[in-house]
Amino acid sequence: MLRKLLLLVAVLGCALLAVAQTPIPDTPAGHTLAAWLDAFNSGDRAKIDAYIKTYDPKSTLDFFTSFRSQTGGFDLLSIESSEPLLIKFRVKEKGSPTVGVGSIQLNSAEPHTVDDFVLRAIPPGATVENIKLDATLRQSVIDGIAASLKEFYVYAETAQKMGDALRVHQKAGDYDAITDGDAFAVLLTTQLQDVSHDKHLRVNYSPYKLPANQNGPTPDEEAQYHKQMERDNCGFRKVEILPGNIGYLKFDMFADASFCGPTVVAAMNFLAHVDAIIFDLRENGGGDPKMVALVLSYLFDQPTHVNDLYNRKDDATTQYWTLPFVPGIRLGSAPAFVLIAKRTFSGAEEFTYDLKNLKRATIVGETTGGGAHPVSGHPVGDHFMIGVPYARAINPISKTDWEGTGVEPDVPVKASEALETAEKLAAEKIQAQPKKPAAKPSAP
Repeated sequence: MLRKLLLLVAVLGCALLAVAQTPIPDTPAGHTLAAWLDAFNSGDRAKIDAYIKTYDPKSTLDFFTSFRSQTGGFDLLSIESSEPLLIKFRVKEKGSPTVGVGSIQLNSAEPHTVDDFVLRAIPPGATVENIKLDATLRQSVIDGIAASLKEFYVYAETAQKMGDALRVHQKAGDYDAITDGDAFAVLLTTQLQDVSHDKHLRVNYSPYKLPANQNGPTPDEEAQYHKQMERDNCGFRKVEILPGNIGYLKFDMFADASFCGPTVVAAMNFLAHVDAIIFDLRENGGGDPKMVALVLSYLFDQPTHVNDLYNRKDDATTQYWTLPFVPGIRLGSAPAFVLIAKRTFSGAEEFTYDLKNLKRATIVGETTGGGAHPVSGHPVGDHFMIGVPYARAINPISKTDWEGTGVEPDVPVKASEALETAEKLAAEKIQAQPKKPAAKPSAP
């Protein structure tokens, strides 16, 4: 009797679990969501890699596995809306109470692959609104974009061309059938980049209302950012000493130096006595120029001019130099190597470009993404924001930047082979260096 009762409880538990599970629509977008959740939650690198090759070839294995380690995976809470090539959903991090809303947009060509994948954490107190765009809202977004570009974009003539292009598309009726915010943002981004070829320029849609214009983040937003940086270890993934006393440092962003500076100091002090150092930026998407200058400071014994940023609206240039003092020991004479890939972007490209022009490091890997313009965000309505590139980099040696071209490696290899190649090169350089004299024994 007891066995039957236990069996009944188990069956009822399975039935309740099945009811609780959120059904995923039988559509191409639904199949992609199901495949992503299955691969992502497994944590298995081979399974994630298979998903990427089949559904999302623009992404990378290291990015997915890093994101997986931060979140612990996701539980699907609900399907917000569903179309054959577009699905919106709500998930919760397995490792925290954080809830996010996501959107997967597939391209129309078969086999369908991911055209745009967005996943946003819902801020505390925010309410998700599944709005439908109408002509009035589309008009206000277009007007706001044109005005922000005209005022802030780094090249005034290009800003005018982009605004004119949106008007042409609007007049032709290209937006009339679009009611989805994400789809509208993706299309606008594509059309603006078709004119500017500026990969930093992007229109974003938010399913919750964006805060009204304010001077900087609120204390709550600042605290939330700091909490996220702590959980993410400021983007630093690995620091170790490889065989042959070669230092290895992998980090995937140049985070806010005022908060994440101690993380840099800790990492560089761990590597203070290596004979060569490898910086792995293959997954690094950029960030704060001040953080770039801080990390560079450990590679130069004297203050060195590394970069300038010219702001078109203010007609002003800001210089960036390495710091005259850093906590710990500098590696001013140690051979340095930087690993790069197609995904390496923005501030990570500046770090690489600065070292290359100063002939301070050997660059190994693939040509980078080609984004040299820093960005500021500007709301264009309650639910849309445009990231406007407002300045351009001017290298003090080349007098130009890497916008649109990327940074070319000194040693071109596949990104997957860059670390092994750099290790061999570092070992050769260490071997070629003059031997340090052996320390004399102390007198008895």
